[in-house]
Amino acid sequence: MEDPFSPKAVCRALLRNGCITAVQAQEILKKEASFRKRLENMRAKQRNRGGGKELINNPINIVDVLVPLNMQRAGDSFKGLDEDVIFEALAKQWQMPFQKIDPLQLDLNIVTATIPKTFAMKHLVLPIAIKDGYLTVATANPFNVEIMEDIARVSNLKIRAVVSPKSDIVKIINEFFGFKHSIAEAENQFTLPTVDLGNLEQYVRLRSSDEVPSTDQHIVNAVEYLFNYAFEQRASDIHIEPKREKSHVRMRIDGALHTVYELPKSVHSAIVSRIKNISRLDMAEKRRPQDGRVKTERDGKAVEVRVSVVPVAFGEKVVMRLMDPDVLFQDLSRLGFSENDLARYNRCINRPHGIILVCGPTGSGKSTTLYSTLKRIATPDINVTTVEDPIEMVHEEFNQIAVQPAVGITFGTILRNILRQDPDVVMLGEMRDLETAENAVQAALTGHLVFSTLHTNDAPSAVTRLLDLGVPSYLIQASLVGLVAQRLVKKICPNCTEEFSMNPDELKVLGLNVKSKEPVPLKRGKGCRQCRGTGYYGRSAVFEVLRYTEPLKRLTTAEADLEAIRTQARKEGLVALRENAIQKMLAGETTYQEVLRVTWEQG
Repeated sequence: MEDPFSPKAVCRALLRNGCITAVQAQEILKKEASFRKRLENMRAKQRNRGGGKELINNPINIVDVLVPLNMQRAGDSFKGLDEDVIFEALAKQWQMPFQKIDPLQLDLNIVTATIPKTFAMKHLVLPIAIKDGYLTVATANPFNVEIMEDIARVSNLKIRAVVSPKSDIVKIINEFFGFKHSIAEAENQFTLPTVDLGNLEQYVRLRSSDEVPSTDQHIVNAVEYLFNYAFEQRASDIHIEPKREKSHVRMRIDGALHTVYELPKSVHSAIVSRIKNISRLDMAEKRRPQDGRVKTERDGKAVEVRVSVVPVAFGEKVVMRLMDPDVLFQDLSRLGFSENDLARYNRCINRPHGIILVCGPTGSGKSTTLYSTLKRIATPDINVTTVEDPIEMVHEEFNQIAVQPAVGITFGTILRNILRQDPDVVMLGEMRDLETAENAVQAALTGHLVFSTLHTNDAPSAVTRLLDLGVPSYLIQASLVGLVAQRLVKKICPNCTEEFSMNPDELKVLGLNVKSKEPVPLKRGKGCRQCRGTGYYGRSAVFEVLRYTEPLKRLTTAEADLEAIRTQARKEGLVALRENAIQKMLAGETTYQEVLRVTWEQG
């Protein structure tokens, strides 16, 4: 029987599935031997340095040679011949199911408790699921029948083999077994016969000197696994939540929370203490909320992690927000503005003085808009000063001040000091009260451009919110320049987009008015391995931009009518959040479900 991983067999499978051309196949067969030799030399160097031990035991095959070549896929110059494509083609050739492993869907115990790590790594096999008496095993080589029989004997289950990319298997073996080992060792260290009542009460048992752990290295490793896993899964937040029996780890990806781990309750306090330690929080304080930050590095780029610790019923809950500079500092044209709204916004931010407010609820992308704006206007001849609670991302071009109420540094009080620092542009994290608003107005009236945020549903509502705070109407008229409201919508996954159509009457019933009498062509994601079956990948902002003009100023009185302001804003060309979201839907960027979720119909 021909070796399924021989160069000719693999090239034949790729040709039959339209992944490569005949010319590419000849090129592969010609260069295969030299590239294989090069890879073997690289592994020899790794072995000499003591690295790459996990991969050294696995013989080099044609797939290992093909992946570094970065060849173009036949018929599509924008897509490469990556490992997923190769193994999917091989699975079709072998008439076996292919499965791209989603780490979020795996059960840690099934992966790590069925077979030892050394066995899994040596034979590239990974137990991933148990259902109806069958153990699903992912493997890069499904023809190793003896290994499958060994796993069946150990697990007392029938085996269902699926083909998965080799690098995915190696990566998950390292991550899951490493995390499991760290947690298990930590559990052995910290498990004591105590009664855990969280923050409600505390039962204390003093340990002897022999029982006190001499090292917390396993906890250090476990926390590092959590961070690395979050970065790889594009998570924006990590939640560590204590419950009565377990501790849950959840991660927010594209706005949705996913449960990824259940930790033994005995290691929860140790993990929280480790996070407190690296974020410079008081490890002894367990009764009060604390905020801190961690600076780390990912792929050569600095990443800020904002840490919040709050006492809850069964312990301390930790939420860590991962602040990616590539997300926070973007070109304004990439944020999601329509062409007209971007032109309006640019006219506002190019003003020499005045107040610009960005409005929206928590998690609507206001910080990204503000940081991207400040980076756009920050030049060597402009002094940009920010007051934040807390500082989201440290940036060299800004002078950033953190709010510290304990020592009298608040949004309102610090503004007086800032104005003595000769700023050109001031950014206030939030307008919370009359003192902050009045000081911001004074800063704008004395020749400064002031940016801040308000929690309102739309742009016109910000005017009445300022009046509600107690700011006199004449000061609003004299200082306000522009208002921006925004929301975040999930983008359709580009890898599994499909087209469909809806009747305009159906959309109208939902509150989506589309100027068409014909069926409306729309898009949605079918769900694939890249988007974890959700149909969405990444997010984009939806905006409404309102320039504060003379007619609007005349409507701003002590008894201002919000509906009158909205009507005038529409006359001046305001495109509402829902209307802009509908345009994104019609352009195939998002779905009508997302439009309905994040916007509402004004009437």
